[in-house]
Amino acid sequence: MVSTENEHRIAEWFATFDQDGNGYIDREDFSAAAKTLLAEFGTTARCDKGQALYLGAEAFWQGMAGIADRDGDQRISRDEFVNGAVKRLRDNPDRFAEIARPFLQAALAVADADADGAATVEETARVLRCLGVDAPTAKAAAAALDADTDGRVTQAEVISAFARYFTVPE
Repeated sequence: MVSTENEHRIAEWFATFDQDGNGYIDREDFSAAAKTLLAEFGTTARCDKGQALYLGAEAFWQGMAGIADRDGDQRISRDEFVNGAVKRLRDNPDRFAEIARPFLQAALAVADADADGAATVEETARVLRCLGVDAPTAKAAAAALDADTDGRVTQAEVISAFARYFTVPE
């Protein structure tokens, strides 16, 4: 049985992925997230960073669909998410982080204005806001991602935090 606290977290996760709020997670949600990020950072879809972001979004969608789309309709209902994805998140959060890795790396590269391999905490907060996180939470989360407190968020910090965030206790 899923606790009330875990139900709340699962609902938040689902809402984060369901970018258009139509009650399903589908390919368009991942494309919309990529489009929003590119617009926020003034990056074109045709440049290398833009292409990497769209490819990462597609890979992320394919991975999600592979673990959760049980009826094969190319969309993930909340029920499928709860019964498919969440179980796999709990069982193997690192695997889920690996599914997300191409998208996360590309999103960080888009945000990384000076192309030094890390985004500033503020750039990271902007990414989170593009993905539907409210401003105060995005700011706090971005600061928390900066594990070594150097003002920069690396890919390793993001991917590790992603795996931790999407972990449901038994």
